[in-house]
Amino acid sequence: MQRDTPIFDLLAKELQRQRSGIELIASENFTSLQVMQAMGSVPTNKYAEGYPGKRYYAGCEVVDEMENLAIDRLKQIFNVEYANVQPHSGAQANAAVHLAILNPGDKILGLDLSMGGHLTHGSNVNYSGKLYEAHFYGVQKENGLVDYEMLEQKAREIKPKLIIVGASAYSRDWDYARVRKVADEVGCLLMADIAHPAGLIAKGLLSDPFDHCHIVTSTTHKTLRGPRGGIIMMRKDFENPWGHKDNKGNTKMMSHLLDMAVFPGIQGGPLMHVIAAKAVAFGEILSDDYTQYAHQVQKNAQALAAAFVAREYNIISGGTENHLMLIDLRNKNISGKKAEQALVKAEITANKNMVPFDDKSAFVTSGIRFGTAAITTRGMKETDMQFIADVVDRVLMNSEDTATIEAVKKEVNAFMEQFPLYPEL
Repeated sequence: MQRDTPIFDLLAKELQRQRSGIELIASENFTSLQVMQAMGSVPTNKYAEGYPGKRYYAGCEVVDEMENLAIDRLKQIFNVEYANVQPHSGAQANAAVHLAILNPGDKILGLDLSMGGHLTHGSNVNYSGKLYEAHFYGVQKENGLVDYEMLEQKAREIKPKLIIVGASAYSRDWDYARVRKVADEVGCLLMADIAHPAGLIAKGLLSDPFDHCHIVTSTTHKTLRGPRGGIIMMRKDFENPWGHKDNKGNTKMMSHLLDMAVFPGIQGGPLMHVIAAKAVAFGEILSDDYTQYAHQVQKNAQALAAAFVAREYNIISGGTENHLMLIDLRNKNISGKKAEQALVKAEITANKNMVPFDDKSAFVTSGIRFGTAAITTRGMKETDMQFIADVVDRVLMNSEDTATIEAVKKEVNAFMEQFPLYPEL
């Protein structure tokens, strides 16, 4: 078979882009080589609709072992009783939870997208805002912290069937216990989406949502440093509150509803090569090396935030407790869109992001989001955060100056040579 030179040339070009630049997108990370090897392996050829021991295709004996290994490792990481590793993404995991416990038109309460929430928490451009009656809470204008009083007031007022906690652009920890109290008061379920901080939660560096939230979802590719994918977990299984019965008259447990929502509810055959890679990543998370990594992610984020504050950048909520920070650029007289574009020219990758109470559109934005998961994987420490803050600041303060940006790009490329990425390739 003839080698597909154009696509493999592009793959080599992308590898070089990743090697030479500074990756600050909070949603991204670099997997280990063995995770990538598992993703590009023979289970990609296998159809395996169903679950281990209950497949709709023959020849699933080996992939059953792979999936069971991924499930067992994930349960060990988070000390949970139930785990589903089949969702193709975090959005798919959230969609499955919604399908399992909601009917069209049911009320949900989530963090507003413009305040740091996620599309799948009720945005009107997403299925979650189209199928369900979405209501929102936000953050406090004076400090950027989640407004729990607003959350409680809205919950009591609208009596949602589901409250969602978690965010895609929020740098602080969550008070899961407080939200569970109001969920119990109004008689609804509580779901946590920990896609961003999951790796830090896994190592006890942030509050544990599992004792307070009925259901927890996550991606596997951010701080968990695995392949792109999603997961659903529960610390303890429980009887569904609607008393659904199976054809034998037995109460259907929530685990059954969640499994059925993933398959056949929203997905067909699981991606077994991705599940194999998830299993590899979960094994890595159980190691001492990963524990050190998670601590360093948090230390780097705090050091980077402090470096930006020292340069008079306005970090929403004033700092960070996880791996990311959201910066309001309005006092720097540059939009998020322009900042993102200028940084890319210097081979520094970040993403524009709306800030709370933004006066610009989602296509322009007043903010930019930074994360430290990927640069920590490259081997950076707290002292390296000063360099990063310096080059970012120089680009943003000289966004129209081609010579300055080109000079910064050369510095960035030289700096990144200290931190080899996939030297085996």
